[in-house]
Amino acid sequence: MSRRNHDPRASAASPHPAPAALDAAQRAALLTGAHDDPFAVLGPHDGGVRALLPGARSVTVVAPDGARFPLADEGDGLFSGPAGLARAGAGHSYQLDIEWPDARQRVADAYAFGPLLPAEALQGLRDGDWRAALAWLGVRPASVDGVDGVRCAVWAPNARRVALVGDFNSWDPRRHGMRLRHEAGVWELFVPGVAAGARYKFAITDATGAVRFKADPHARRAEPPPATASIVDAAAPYPWTDDDWMRARGERHAPGAPIAIYEVHAGSWLAPDGGCPWRQLADKLPAYAASMGFSHIELMPIMEHPFGGSWGYQPLGLFAPSARFGPPAAFAHFVDRCHAAGIGVILDWVPAHFPDDAHGLARFDGTALYEYDDPREGYHPDWHTLVYNLGRTEVRGFMIASALHWLRRFHVDGLRVDAVASMLYRDYSRRPGEWIPNRHGGRENLEAVDFLRGLNQAVRDEVPDAMMIAEESTAWPGVTAPVADGGLGFHYKWNMGWMHDTLRYLAEDPVHRKYHHGELTFSMVYAYAERYVLPLSHDEVVHGKGSLLNKMPGDVTARFANLRAYLGYMWAHPGKKLLFMGGEIAQAAEWNHDAPLDWNLLDDPARKGMQRLVGDLNRLYRSQPALHARDADPAGFAWVVLDDADNSVVAFLRTDGAAQVLAVSNFTPVARAAYRVGVPLGGRWDEILNTDAGSYGGTGAGNLGRAQARAEPAHGHAQSLLLTLPPLSTLYFLHRDE
Repeated sequence: MSRRNHDPRASAASPHPAPAALDAAQRAALLTGAHDDPFAVLGPHDGGVRALLPGARSVTVVAPDGARFPLADEGDGLFSGPAGLARAGAGHSYQLDIEWPDARQRVADAYAFGPLLPAEALQGLRDGDWRAALAWLGVRPASVDGVDGVRCAVWAPNARRVALVGDFNSWDPRRHGMRLRHEAGVWELFVPGVAAGARYKFAITDATGAVRFKADPHARRAEPPPATASIVDAAAPYPWTDDDWMRARGERHAPGAPIAIYEVHAGSWLAPDGGCPWRQLADKLPAYAASMGFSHIELMPIMEHPFGGSWGYQPLGLFAPSARFGPPAAFAHFVDRCHAAGIGVILDWVPAHFPDDAHGLARFDGTALYEYDDPREGYHPDWHTLVYNLGRTEVRGFMIASALHWLRRFHVDGLRVDAVASMLYRDYSRRPGEWIPNRHGGRENLEAVDFLRGLNQAVRDEVPDAMMIAEESTAWPGVTAPVADGGLGFHYKWNMGWMHDTLRYLAEDPVHRKYHHGELTFSMVYAYAERYVLPLSHDEVVHGKGSLLNKMPGDVTARFANLRAYLGYMWAHPGKKLLFMGGEIAQAAEWNHDAPLDWNLLDDPARKGMQRLVGDLNRLYRSQPALHARDADPAGFAWVVLDDADNSVVAFLRTDGAAQVLAVSNFTPVARAAYRVGVPLGGRWDEILNTDAGSYGGTGAGNLGRAQARAEPAHGHAQSLLLTLPPLSTLYFLHRDE
């Protein structure tokens, strides 16, 4: 990067020329922080230098050869004078020696540097190229012509003026006004001497003259809330040790892989110990998840967010791990430790909406820049937030850059995209007259569809072994179909229908379940329309919904048995698994984001048994290909007992084409002796799981570890098993060749 070139002919009349005098309007604009082109009057001009340094006692230009040129004090912080810069080579480098009331500073002059962003970067930013946004926007440590400092760039096309403010200039908007690159609506500046760790914001003057202090949309680090400044992040890369994991992780994400996800809120999994939360979690959470047999941890949004009560779902720092939990390097350490333990990391990511906090994206340059202007498009009634205007190429580039940032910089293994349904429909949660149809008169948000396809295609192109998971609660077709086939391009979709139906069924008193049998079995009607994750997420244990345990009917013993049977049914059902933290220990109370899990509950044998069951379910799920290899293939599943509503019994087979696993669930508190179930193969069937086992807190009833098939036809098969079904239980049987 070269400095501004200076014409030596400008100083021919005098060996020591000075910048031309300012007129009253220019002087007033500088001193009030209103000058929209400070490069026109500050820095090197006509062989001399002008500087605006309010509060300074004196300023001296130090030429490259060491010659010193004191600048005249023009009052109000303006200094100017001859600097000998007309001599050959002198205009390429100089420093300002500044005497402050309580310190002395020598630094290069920000206004001696030429334009920073090359033409191709400006073109990319205008076109919404996420690579250009990721590479050029924000405030980053940089070295220009051997001078260390920060390179700054921000998109604010409708601003009258933008300045960088921070610790390094006493938060004075007059000091570091930026240059507008009109081609892309981007303001830029190189500020020498600023290092990693400095706090900063952009002071943005809108068309009315009002000044807004905004955090950097591309900041990679932020102050801990309630403070709102951005922080210059260190440029040094994290020393990763996960090469083996990264090489092999694609196999772990395939449709036939065993994916069991442990959903975690980083702030409430464990009580803080006073140190760095990421490092505390790194010491304990990966090992715990591995010991429980989970394949992945999914973190609720850890992007910087102003309100902790939003659990991260109202983020403003889409490139910065929340400072609540430690610096970015500590988050990278956490991911590295997860990978060392054989655990993948998925992040919840929120492209659907953002809060209207004054320091954030709302009316960023005085206009609706990131959001739709019309509240019928730009205001979300459910969350009282603003909706991204995904029809703008620059906003799409910003969002995709964020997604790729987490996947590339932090080695994150996947993103779970929040609230996709709210993005897809223009009338989502809106009454008639409160929404604007698309250009065809329909309710589909065509801009959001294009964005999601572009996002998923960019991920597949750039990080092909990462996972993209949609939280999508409607029947939108092709959520997990490839973009080339007209789909949205996600790898997996949360099966919200399965979750709602089965929880509604389990909430019924067992005596009434026979009237709701279809709620238990309906999910298999559409089980292969998409590739699914079965979610028992945080959403089901908040806002008065009760814990999983307390959703179950009956006395304490019955509730535990119901939940064990339900988890057994879930782990046998086609689809990847997700369980929110605390579910594995039968947390009694609703989740509270301000308090850690009730780990002391494990003193209760029933809860210890629940934890043991979840671990065993995960280990069986991973070790038995029949339970996962054909999750997305109808040939991997067959009903055996579908219509026994009177007894509330279901049975089905899972297979990988070789092994056969039979799952049988009894959702009544009545033990069923000599219950006949047809099977496709004769011989021995080992009982490899019984949720009513004594080790899990059950009664210990069962089949003494095995059952023998007899040549008695049942359920369309030539042979059958005569089974004991314990009350409120799920059993797994594995066929053994004899």
